[in-house]
Amino acid sequence: MAGQQDPTTQYDLIGRGRTADVHALDDAWVLRRYRDGLDARGEADVMAYVRAHGFPAPRVRADPGLAPGELVLERLDGPTQLDALLRGALGAAEAGRELAFLLGWLHAVPARPGGHVLHLDLHPDNVIRTPHGPMVIDWANAEEGSPALDWAMSALILAEVAVDPGRHEARVAREALGALLAAPHPHLAEPFLAEVRARRGANPTLDADEKSRLGAAVELVRSLEGAR
Repeated sequence: MAGQQDPTTQYDLIGRGRTADVHALDDAWVLRRYRDGLDARGEADVMAYVRAHGFPAPRVRADPGLAPGELVLERLDGPTQLDALLRGALGAAEAGRELAFLLGWLHAVPARPGGHVLHLDLHPDNVIRTPHGPMVIDWANAEEGSPALDWAMSALILAEVAVDPGRHEARVAREALGALLAAPHPHLAEPFLAEVRARRGANPTLDADEKSRLGAAVELVRSLEGAR
């Protein structure tokens, strides 16, 4: 309604990602709102499902009156894995092993009718290192399918940073990627690499320069996978 005040203006904006803003409601809860109106109800469902099976995803609160693009989530304390890496509080190899552990844990959750639950965006900025252990956030891309697709996506996202000469995190990303792919994981066959490259190429949040390096990123993943 014209002239109606946005209720989130009374809350602190504590996070702004490529697609969503996060507002602090209080010390225990945050409101996550997609700027493009993306429907978050499926995301809430998958978080509740994996959490019910012991996986570390945030609690979701079913507040009445939420728009389809809004979620009320447990407020998590702690740095992202990326922040810890950049501060030197976490080693790159340890980060890669932690990602591998989380992927393996997620794929051990009982499969749903369409297959295993896949996160499809599990990278250092989507892991919060809380005092109680790592928590995985941002489930917008989650779907069901083959675990190899999830591993391939995480590997490619790390590789994109590793092959970018303008990123000071490139060396760290390369080391984390090596540790990720050194862990036991499903074979990243060519169809999975082709699929994740196509998905990243179609991702509207990547700019032209980022998309131009996807070929080099896939080659890096392929070389490390072949060296196992």
